[in-house]
Amino acid sequence: MNDVTMNLCADHLIRQALSEDITSEDITTNAVMREAKRGEVELICKQDGIVAGLPVFERVFILLDEMTEVEFYCQDGDEVRSGQRMATVRGDIRVLLSGERTALNYLQRMSGIATYTHSVAALLNGTKTRLLDTRKTTPNMRVFEKYAVRVGGGSNHRYNLSDGVLLKDNHIGAAGGVAAAVRMAKEYAPFVRKIEIETENLDMVREAVEAGADIIMLDNMSKEDMTEAVRIIGGRAETECSGNVTVENAADLAATGVDYISCGALTHSAPILDISLKNLHAV
Repeated sequence: MNDVTMNLCADHLIRQALSEDITSEDITTNAVMREAKRGEVELICKQDGIVAGLPVFERVFILLDEMTEVEFYCQDGDEVRSGQRMATVRGDIRVLLSGERTALNYLQRMSGIATYTHSVAALLNGTKTRLLDTRKTTPNMRVFEKYAVRVGGGSNHRYNLSDGVLLKDNHIGAAGGVAAAVRMAKEYAPFVRKIEIETENLDMVREAVEAGADIIMLDNMSKEDMTEAVRIIGGRAETECSGNVTVENAADLAATGVDYISCGALTHSAPILDISLKNLHAV
């Protein structure tokens, strides 16, 4: 997520977040700071974890005032420790005060996702299984949350509904069955798109293999059934395990031999990483 990507993909989202927090003015700041005065404030980590979102944190202040300066002492993907000074922000004190919460909301949320992802991904070390996120993201936060997953050592599943074919239970019901759903997807989708289908039992797995699905998702199956499903598929399709994946069971699921594990909890259940702006003073 470089500066060009940020400008193209995220500025409008950051501006919306700022507009949500400042509808007309920051009345508190304007009450105690009637004119511009230069100051600085320190970004302090209050909890061990993996940092993600530093460019977004900085961008919040730059969009408020392009003269704001941020000096970082770490970078995305670094392990940070409680009490560590992560950055110093310098600029108009009014900007530092008004942008504080929005900037921290992004950084805390993204760092929390990166930290939780890192803990789950570590359990898959030494296996062939890759950890994936899902579309279970906070509205208008997907670009940030999926970036944080990558920083934490995970990989991204499809970004949105335009990004890939994934036939889930209701698509299968609408199509009239597994074979019909795969056939219709192959007829409609560009040939460069892989066809993934969700299966809930071994009969559906067999039907998906025969229909020629490229990726077969094993959804909420027992460990024993997933192991058998991998044997049935026999390399004729890639395999993805999904459903109630947590840090407690990820290693056991990888032992079934699946190629991918998708985990909605990476984005919908990761707690924030506690980070604060402290010691604001004039310079």
